[in-house]
Amino acid sequence: MKPVRQLVHEHLLQLHPYTPGTQPGGEGWIKLNTNELPFPPPREVGEAIAAEFPRLARYPNPRSQPLREALAGFYGLAPEQVIVGNGSDDLLNLLVRAFGGAGRRTVDTFPSYSLYPVITAIAAGQIQSIPFGTDFSLPVPELIHSGADLLLLTCPNAPTGVRFPNEALRKLAAGCRGLLVIDEAYAEFAEENALSLLAEFGNVVVTRTFSKAYGLAGLRVGYALASPEVIDFLDRIRDSYNVNRLSQAGALAALGAREVYSGYIATIRETREKIIAVLRELGWPVYPSETNFIFAAPMGPDGHPGPEVASGLFKWLESRRILVRYFPNHPLTAEYLRITIGSPSEMERFIEEIRTWHKGA
Repeated sequence: MKPVRQLVHEHLLQLHPYTPGTQPGGEGWIKLNTNELPFPPPREVGEAIAAEFPRLARYPNPRSQPLREALAGFYGLAPEQVIVGNGSDDLLNLLVRAFGGAGRRTVDTFPSYSLYPVITAIAAGQIQSIPFGTDFSLPVPELIHSGADLLLLTCPNAPTGVRFPNEALRKLAAGCRGLLVIDEAYAEFAEENALSLLAEFGNVVVTRTFSKAYGLAGLRVGYALASPEVIDFLDRIRDSYNVNRLSQAGALAALGAREVYSGYIATIRETREKIIAVLRELGWPVYPSETNFIFAAPMGPDGHPGPEVASGLFKWLESRRILVRYFPNHPLTAEYLRITIGSPSEMERFIEEIRTWHKGA
């Protein structure tokens, strides 16, 4: 037999897999590193999942049709404009397989969701990243000029939390020669969204998830909204049973518990603004956020931020069993920490530790 390295596709030999945030073992951790909702799912979600348990011997609905229809009704779309996947990552992967990959021009922005280059490389493609300036305004002319066949855009942006105005998105959709995928994983925490563009532009796809605002990261359910033609091609290449029975039931119940989630979202927004205010009082630069996280640069004892300050605080917080996210590999991100908004009590503890660190810095 040949060595495995000679059997695998050559383009995979140098592939670096996506690295998710740390999932610690044991108790006592405050997880502010993976943008999860800190509140439990509503009772209806648990009951819906429990009701499906006796049916686990049977395959789930292969198209997640009841959930597609519920989402279509929720957004005023036709069911043919909706597809459901194993998290929105599944659908982003399908979009790259169908419209990007080898021989196609795939474009994203930087910094952005670090999964995009990985799924492009898996599909034997290369990705071109258009850099942001320090103000993180959307570089519309540069993105249009790139001639993208597939343009992947997080909005609000990760890791900064900045949302791009719909006017800028509209100009981008009008000028983009290919498919514009607007990844709205955090849309529920924002003041506006890009859904209105679906009626104006046939080249716009909006992806969303139940992992963030709905707090169902463990169920892995996402969805995409687009023209029926785009959805048809995604349906052709997805796995036959790509969303399991329990996940479909839980997501469907969550969609019906909007009042509970509206309260959760309001609490996250209120807490987010309080934390931003406190950090700015301490002199930290903080980007305006329309997500459930903030992107902030800690200030060192000399009154300036820096990679060594951010790295040091990241490690110090970890020693205090508080996890945040640090992206050290680029000048635009190396001075900053990304901090998920946890429960009010978790954020009180976070601020206490930050004040303690400041006193000793």
